[in-house]
Amino acid sequence: MIGYSLSETLLLIAAAIVIDWIVGDPKWPTHPVIWIGRLIRLLEARLRASEEGRSAGAIFRRGIILGVIVLAVSYGVIWGITAAAAAIHPWLGYAASAWFISTTIAVKGLKEAAMLVYVPLTQGRLAEARKYVGYIVGRDTERLNESEASRAAVETVAENTVDAFVSPIVFALIGGAPLAMLYRAANTLDSMVGYRNEKYLHFGRFSARLDDVLNYIPARLTGLLLALSAAMHRSMSGIAALRSIRRFARLHPSPNSGIPESAVAGALGIELGGLNYYFGEPSERARMGWPRRELEAMDIVRTVRLLYAVSVIIMAGALCAWLFVR
Repeated sequence: MIGYSLSETLLLIAAAIVIDWIVGDPKWPTHPVIWIGRLIRLLEARLRASEEGRSAGAIFRRGIILGVIVLAVSYGVIWGITAAAAAIHPWLGYAASAWFISTTIAVKGLKEAAMLVYVPLTQGRLAEARKYVGYIVGRDTERLNESEASRAAVETVAENTVDAFVSPIVFALIGGAPLAMLYRAANTLDSMVGYRNEKYLHFGRFSARLDDVLNYIPARLTGLLLALSAAMHRSMSGIAALRSIRRFARLHPSPNSGIPESAVAGALGIELGGLNYYFGEPSERARMGWPRRELEAMDIVRTVRLLYAVSVIIMAGALCAWLFVR
């Protein structure tokens, strides 16, 4: 952790959250996740060259090599930069660490992506909303109606409350900016190669399993935080969020994603999951929540409010903990 104390780390986390609220995903210099993605594609091309004839086990081992190299480089580069900055001046080290932690979270980025769907939906521009849904999900978007487009955005924000906020913060608390970036690298690996299809079934298995393991505790913490956030809103139900997690989370194919999605569904009184299409083929996803009303575009805004409430709770918790341990 570059020698940072717990009190220093708590302040760095609070600062990183504020930076993300204000700046969001920086366009310049190039976002670290973009560099991680480029490294993954470069190594994948080399590790999968002349793959024909290799056994499933050999392909799996090459997937492990990919993961280990990407994780090591991501951790090592950020450790080196933050250590060098701290050696020049302590405050420069603080600034570098807070900045890099902020690039591993994406509260503002998630909000902006969701609003790109919400705004055209409210203005009757369904085709435009479908286009922006396609930027954040892998399902077919051509036939989505308003409710289905809203559902896609709500599910994305709910699921990414774990991946793009709570998990990076947990790892930053344990190991500062380098460990937060290692988590982001693992999550990027899963998003790029962790698919259960013919191409990545063996090569991406390590990345997919690693992401499941790293998100296991943060996902469950997120469920509790979402329920607490819902209890803070007059129009939402924290109790229903907890009941929904208990009833529906296990139905999701992911050991983690069902928790935030079922929590949001219960909190808002809507149903998530259902029929999606991928490359023209129907796929029925587990349905979560009790549909007390039809899902609408405003539910995108409500889910973003829950996301921001979670971020406020964590920042407030970090500052309170700092006052206690300093």
